[in-house]
Amino acid sequence: MKTVAFTTVDVFTTTRFEGNPLAVMTDARGLTDADMQNIAAEFGYSEVTFVLPPEDPANTARVRIFTPTMEVPFAGHPNVGTAYVLGRQGQVFGRPVSDSLRFEEKAGLVEVNLKRDGDDVLSASIRAPNPLTIGNTIPEQTVARCVAIEPGDIRVAKHRPVVASVGLSFVFAELADLAALGRVRPNLAYFQDAAGPTAEGNHDFSLFVYVRSQEEPWVIRARMFAPLDNVPEDPATGSASAALGAYLVSLEPEANMNVSLRIEQGVEMGRRSIIRIDVVKKDGTVTDVTISGGCAPVMRGEISY
Repeated sequence: MKTVAFTTVDVFTTTRFEGNPLAVMTDARGLTDADMQNIAAEFGYSEVTFVLPPEDPANTARVRIFTPTMEVPFAGHPNVGTAYVLGRQGQVFGRPVSDSLRFEEKAGLVEVNLKRDGDDVLSASIRAPNPLTIGNTIPEQTVARCVAIEPGDIRVAKHRPVVASVGLSFVFAELADLAALGRVRPNLAYFQDAAGPTAEGNHDFSLFVYVRSQEEPWVIRARMFAPLDNVPEDPATGSASAALGAYLVSLEPEANMNVSLRIEQGVEMGRRSIIRIDVVKKDGTVTDVTISGGCAPVMRGEISY
């Protein structure tokens, strides 16, 4: 029987048992695709990462990301958490880990920067690997049915529900207020009806609903549902937060902007998360999106396979 070591961390928090849990297989050599998928399903987390030697030695590692049901090309909290874990262990595949890491992923090269206090890793920030892409609009009735609210609970002053991505696609819908956000309940059957091609070509329907603060419009409270990936609700979704930040900045009339967003997620689940997004817009185009957050270490162990 073979074993593989793992470390778990809670991501987008500094408080253990809050944020979004992540399991990192720090040396996934020898695992097959089927092994990786089985391990991800066994953990049941929204994502699990598998660290492999890079194809290009100039990069830090190759990182594969699996949900309980499939491999995905990119995700936010797995990159933040994986960088945090590797930074704390100090080396990967016999090479020291610097404060600047580069991960080879299916979506492209992901750059990660660590913030330290001496030897302690405080947080990690990543750049979204792909430019903002905007897909189809989705009828308000479709979104409302998926999460058991009324179409009138969806605000359309800024935008109608829409598909957007900076590496992984989500449907975004702004809700009227926190009361509407609290009433949201996913209905699997309606998610199955709504599923269709995404920017990555797979058939899925992951829904990110949010409310903007009236006093501070770049402070956002959100919830994310992906029941078709066996993730009924996700406590923190960095890739969705990055895409939302990029999309909202793209809608602003100013041609040049530097915007910092604070997105709070997971509150209704008892796993409060804080995701920080920085967006740069030049000459009317979003050119750079950065996702930042802290982590809290939780477990270490081995899996037999």
